[in-house]
Parts: sequence; structure tokens; C-alpha cells
Amino acid sequence: MASIKDVAAEAGVSVATVSRVLNDHPSVSAEARTRVLAAVQSLGYRPNAVARSLRTDQTHTLGLVISDVMNPYFTELARSVEEEARALGYSVIIGNADERPDLQDHHVRNLLDRRIDGLLVSPTDGGSPLMLDAVRAGTPMVFVDRWIPGLDVPVVRADGRTAVQDLVAHLHGLGHRRLAIIAGPAATTTGRERVEAFREALAAYGLELPDVYIGQGDFQAESGRRVTEGFLDLPEPPEAVFAADNLMALGALDAVRARGLRIPDDIALAAFDDIRWFVHTDPPITAVAQPTGELGRAAVRALVDRIEGRPGESVTLPARLVVRRSCGANPTSVQRSTS
Repeated sequence: MASIKDVAAEAGVSVATVSRVLNDHPSVSAEARTRVLAAVQSLGYRPNAVARSLRTDQTHTLGLVISDVMNPYFTELARSVEEEARALGYSVIIGNADERPDLQDHHVRNLLDRRIDGLLVSPTDGGSPLMLDAVRAGTPMVFVDRWIPGLDVPVVRADGRTAVQDLVAHLHGLGHRRLAIIAGPAATTTGRERVEAFREALAAYGLELPDVYIGQGDFQAESGRRVTEGFLDLPEPPEAVFAADNLMALGALDAVRARGLRIPDDIALAAFDDIRWFVHTDPPITAVAQPTGELGRAAVRALVDRIEGRPGESVTLPARLVVRRSCGANPTSVQRSTS
């Protein structure tokens, strides 16, 4: 099998120049870059294999880019990532994308410049050229919670479909038939997946999800408030609202209270992503709970596997429904949680 010296000899450059080309260093001339890439192709190198072979030292530092540090779900995720990384001998640098693709790429670029050993990302959308370039360059990477379809990157996530089915069964059993959803961004896998799961669960009961009962949110509280106000203004408002994340649920709660309405007497409310605050609201909010701590720890282990040359497998864990009083049920008499 050809060595890095063979690539350098084929291209007529130094080994250091090959390293800089494969790590996309800006100091390399266009001519040298072209020769190196041609040599890599002719020798049958895969870029990620080359990049790993050029790694001569480790910083024992991981990068974590999360979608929104103000979201309690991601705060808990970051904490579990840091704890697991520390236990395995790594430190973590965190970047907050604030649900902005441009800010996400800013953090990814800075982390790569810091020579991190690997990168954990919860993508804000599915179209980042920088992320694609990083994968092609062989950067050890793992997606957590969200992912970019088509990239050969392990994904650590929760499967909420069964829990959403349990939620719809719970709502249907309480007599609710007009069910609406505050959706997350369609550019995210979780935004699309949760709407699809909700629609499928409704169909099992012969219920439709009209367009007027799908409100486009952005995983932040203000959008939950805005969408819920729109639902309440409809000639036939929904009987229950499912917010596709916790912050949008809190925004929905604010909108309902601002109208002088009561939950669950006037409208039922449920959320995806359980948070500790939900037990302290009045009434406590029914929610789909993800195993957030387990997801963070599994993501770190998968990334360290990649860094150390092992495959690094995708992991899918089940979410579960936690029934409280926000949909009209007495939780002591309802068993809808799944393990």
C-alpha cells in the first residue's frame, strides 16, 4: 500500500505540503494543490484515510456545536458530553449556533483551526458545504440529535415515533379530535421527523392533519407564542396543541394565558423534549422525554472510537411519553410511558 511519501513523490512536493493540502491549509498554491489531489486520486487514497494517517499528535480536545445553548435540552446534552469526555481524558470546547447556519459554520471553522481531535455537531440545517468538506477531509465527526442525510457520519439520536404514537393515543382517549402541531424548522431532520410521526399517529385513528393545524416554528419560544395565537384565531381552534420542542411549548403556554384561557380546560398542550421546568408549570406539562444524558455519553464514545480508528457506530435510543395534567388526565390513572 502506498505511503504518504509516495503521494509526495508522485506530486513532486514535500510531505508537509501534502499534509497542508489534505487539511485545506490556505498557504498552498493552486498548482501544488492540484498536483497533490491528482496524486491522491491516482494512488487510490480515500481522503479520510489519508487525513488519519497524517495525524501526528492529539490535543485531547473535542468540539461540540449545539443548536441553542438557551434550550434546556441542549444544555443538559452539553453537560453529559463534557462529563463523559472528561472521564475519557478529553476536554470540550462548546460553540452555540443559536439555530443559525452561519453561526454554526463559524464555530465549526474555528474548532477545526484549533486542531481539535474530533467534532460533535447538532446541525441547524442540512446544507453546510463546510460540514461536507470536513467529512471529506477525514475529520472524526458524530452527529447528535440531528443529522445531515447523505453524509457518512455516525448519528446518535432518540427515536420519538413510538412516544408520539402514545401521545396521540393519550389525546384521543381523552376525547380530543382536532389536534395541531407547532413544527420545528423543515430544514432540520428533527423538524421534519416530528411532523411526520404526528401525522402518521393521527392517521392510525382516522384523523387528518390539515395545513391550518401545522404552524411553522423555529424551536424557540417566540415562534411557539406566535403560532399558538394563530391557532386560537381560527374559526375552529384545535382542541390540543403539540409543540415539537420545549421552548415552543413555553411560548404556547404564554399565548394561551395571555388570552385568559386555561390549560387543559380550554385547550390541551403537550411538548417534545421534557425539561425539569415542566413539573413546576400550572398545570404540569405532558411531554415526550428523550434520554438526553445517555445520548450525550453515547455520542462521545462514538466520537472517541472514530478518533482512535474504530468504526464508531450510530446509536438510536427510545424516547418515552411522560403524562402529566396539561392534556386533561390524572397522571396517576394513566400509564402511557414507554421505556
